[in-house]
Parts: sequence; C-alpha cells; structure tokens
Amino acid sequence: MARSSNNSGRVSRPSQWTPRRRKKKELIGPFKNGGRELRPKGEPERVLTHDFVMRDLGRVSPYGVYDLAQNEAWVSVGVDHDTAAFAVESIRRWWWSMGSAVYPQATRLLITADAGGSHGYRLRLWKIELQKLADETRPEMAVCHFPPGTSKWNKIEHRLFSAITRNWRGKPLVSHEVVVNLIGATTTTTGLRVRSELDIDQYPAGRRVSDDELATIHLRPDAFHGEWNYSLLPRLGLL
Repeated sequence: MARSSNNSGRVSRPSQWTPRRRKKKELIGPFKNGGRELRPKGEPERVLTHDFVMRDLGRVSPYGVYDLAQNEAWVSVGVDHDTAAFAVESIRRWWWSMGSAVYPQATRLLITADAGGSHGYRLRLWKIELQKLADETRPEMAVCHFPPGTSKWNKIEHRLFSAITRNWRGKPLVSHEVVVNLIGATTTTTGLRVRSELDIDQYPAGRRVSDDELATIHLRPDAFHGEWNYSLLPRLGLL
C-alpha cells in the first residue's frame, strides 16, 4: 500500500487510492459507434441511422473503480438508474472481488471522485450508502472530491475510460454481453487489467434521506474544505 496525502496537506495512514467515476451512458443496439475497425472490403457493419432508445435493450451505465497502485480496474455495467446506491455498490463489488484480496490489512480507503453526479458531495444518499460500506468492510472511507469543473483531472478518465473507448471504437454495442466483454478485454501498453460485470439490480431514483437518518452517520470533515474532503468511519456499535 502507498502512503498518500489528502487535500488538507497532512500525511495519511497507509491507504489505498481509488479514483472512481461513471462513464457516459451508452445505448444498446445496432447503433453507430465512433471510430474505425478493419472489415472485409465491401462488407461494412450495418447500423441504424437514428439512435433512439430501443425499449427491450435500453441504456447501460458503466461505472468504474480504478486502483492506481495495481493499475487494475473494476467496471460495473448498470442497467437501471444511475444513483448513489449504484455508485457505492460498484465500490463494494470492486472491494470484495479485487481490493480485499490485494489489501487485506487496509485500514483506510481513499476515494477521489467528481463533485457532481451520483457521487456528488451534496448528495445525502451517497454518504448514507458509503457509511453502510464502511460498516460492512471495516476500512475508513476517506473521500476527496475534485472541485467543480475539474473532473478531467481525475486519473480514471485518462487511464481507464479512454482505453475502453479506444478498445470498442467502431464496434456497435449490440448487447449487454458485448459491452461487458469489450470492457473486460481492455488493456494498455502499461499493463492495465480490467474486470467487468453486469449489474441487473434495481436502484430506484428519487429516494429521500431525512435529517434523522443523516444524523446517524459517522462523518469526520477535514480541516480544508470539509464539504469536499471528509471520512466516513465505521460505526463501532455495528461491528
């Protein structure tokens, strides 16, 4: 594990740094996908001229968790709403499928995330779900949000999602299986390894979190911009 520092400037305890972000939603079906792919002469891939949502196929939301130290990533491919519950479930699946085996003694997980979207710093549900994950897995969940307008600083954008886009260029995303397989086959010259899984669970939109529910979380804000930098500590009474 690496020693890392958060935005308050103090050196943290040994921790794992995992940038995370959702890739843009993708339409499933025989639609044009940007880029070029080699095919036999005179046999182009036939696609639809209009990219309207196909009811029986819909859209998918690829959600990535990238391990900077190992150059490995987990991508959950969701088929329902892109909510904070889905975001945290993606971290949970990464942890139990990949992270816990590599970092069995981890006491702190440092997550860098954008300021908006399903993991926005203002979202109550994001913090509620992250608290549940801290209670379940034991490591402290430290979060550093990129300031608004700086999401392109997130390393997951350049080390994972750009590689996924290159890998499936020119290939219509005709099914969920195709999306999962193309993401899982993504690699780079630096040795990137990606695991992907379809998440068919339902994540209802519009869930409200009451003041009383929010008051139950064990949140510790950092001294520097505590609204962007904070930690969710496991609640000892639940361990």
